[in-house]
Amino acid sequence: MLINHPLLGPRDAQEFIYLGDARLIDRPDWQAADAQEQFFEYTYLRDNPAGEHKELWFHEYGDRSWLVVTRNTVTHEITHVELASEAARARGRSK
Repeated sequence: MLINHPLLGPRDAQEFIYLGDARLIDRPDWQAADAQEQFFEYTYLRDNPAGEHKELWFHEYGDRSWLVVTRNTVTHEITHVELASEAARARGRSK
């Protein structure tokens, strides 16, 4: 599987480590009244979707960047790749 890195171009997926759902970018507020419950869900509860899914990938054997990869979990087709920092900024603007 090839991941089209936004800065480096197409790279083999073996250069990366899959780190889970891209929603992990949005950490819970540690000062919220229900922070303990939020962190439990954040840490332990995961969806296992079939179809298009946004995932976090870390470029361990390259420039050590974090990426948000939109991938179909059934076909493994990658439809979009962006730097996680840009995705986080965009999510912050949309809140």
